[in-house]
Amino acid sequence: MQKFEKIYEGKAKQLYKTENENLLIQYFKDDATAFNAQKKAVITGKGVLNNFISEHIMLEMAKAGVPTHFEKRLNEREQLVRKMQIIPLEVIVRNTAAGSMAKRLGMEEGVELLAPVFEICFKDDALGDPLINDDHAVKVLKVVTSEQLEEIKKHTFKINEVLCHIFKNIGIKLVDFKIEFGFDAQGKITLADEISPDSCRLWDEKTSQKLDKDVFRRDLGDLVSVYSDVASRLGIKIN
Repeated sequence: MQKFEKIYEGKAKQLYKTENENLLIQYFKDDATAFNAQKKAVITGKGVLNNFISEHIMLEMAKAGVPTHFEKRLNEREQLVRKMQIIPLEVIVRNTAAGSMAKRLGMEEGVELLAPVFEICFKDDALGDPLINDDHAVKVLKVVTSEQLEEIKKHTFKINEVLCHIFKNIGIKLVDFKIEFGFDAQGKITLADEISPDSCRLWDEKTSQKLDKDVFRRDLGDLVSVYSDVASRLGIKIN
């Protein structure tokens, strides 16, 4: 598959056209950002680990019947993905109080929630990706219909079930995660972007050691080491 012009560059990935108008190459960068890109660094090897981990998880999602944009991993840093019309919503599920929600509501991190909590943010860097509610998404921004939002919720809670199972089996607690969806060429709502330690908050079940991007956000150690630990527990071998 030939890689042509770059059509998008985000904080952690780039997208390139291919000879097939419906397929793109997704490239994983080593860039790390936090606090809406106020903190930045280049961490050698991070992109490779996220590529392999996201591949593993996307394949598990497909087995569980969740539609994804993932086609195949091409090499250490690149995946072939289906082209999506991205829905400008950041979808978040919280199983345990942590991060911005804990700060916003004055809660102690680590408090278990009665049930998974669904949140959405409007994806707009200039606005700082503000937290919104269902009516904002449907009636104000008009980025989805109420039926489409319900389908997103259905997929999201299924993804949470699958992720919780994956990580519990390797001694990791899934605290929360964020994902994105898009419309495929047929208008079907499809999981896009990535699922990796960059987009999940992961704690060791026994020690509560952080195994995600909080290590970078809070200067808690070497990010590549903890991502490598996650990959190793998942049985991923990176040559």
